[in-house]
Amino acid sequence: MRKSQISASMMCSNLVDLQATIDVFEKEKVEYLHIDVMDGEFVPNFGLGVDYIRGLRELTSIPLDLHLMIKDPEYKLPWIGIYKEDIVTIHYESTFQVQRALDYLVPYGCKRFLAINPATPIGQIEEVLDYIDGVNLLMVNPGFAGQKIVPSTLRKAEKLQKFLQEMHREDIILEVDGNITKEHGATLRSFGASIFVAGTSSIFCTDVSHFGEKIREFRKAVE
Repeated sequence: MRKSQISASMMCSNLVDLQATIDVFEKEKVEYLHIDVMDGEFVPNFGLGVDYIRGLRELTSIPLDLHLMIKDPEYKLPWIGIYKEDIVTIHYESTFQVQRALDYLVPYGCKRFLAINPATPIGQIEEVLDYIDGVNLLMVNPGFAGQKIVPSTLRKAEKLQKFLQEMHREDIILEVDGNITKEHGATLRSFGASIFVAGTSSIFCTDVSHFGEKIREFRKAVE
């Protein structure tokens, strides 16, 4: 089984304490910073944008996990500033040209992930398995932090694990995103998840001085 990794959801961070937060993440060796990029069209919210990403690059060398909740992402990739070490995730539901959008990521050398919403059937992704390095399974409907998990997504994670085994594609990485508590994380780990998007349900709190302890507790739960 792959080593578990934490992708800290920066939408949950406090901008006032951003540098202190980054310092803790570096000390605790958090593997990724999860950036929810939203356009107000694909999802009913505006999220972290190009200037935020550029500013974050100046504060840390932690790789970014860029979750593009935007319509027709294939036309907007050049705006973002993608690094080879990054994960870039597009939504299956965000474009009619999924393969083309994933192909546009090849020159960047990054990991290419495909996100699927809670109601999207797993079988829909069969034709793009050869284009991706990982699947981001949304455990909540996209657009807002602080939501409760859609209960059926826990079963869906198990189904996805079996689907990838049947397709002989155990090489594909499983990331899970949305209300990932320690308890949910442990269950999802047993279903093959190895990247856990960690937000207010797990590592973020009002006091930055407690972040380190919370990260260590969460990491232990998803080992």
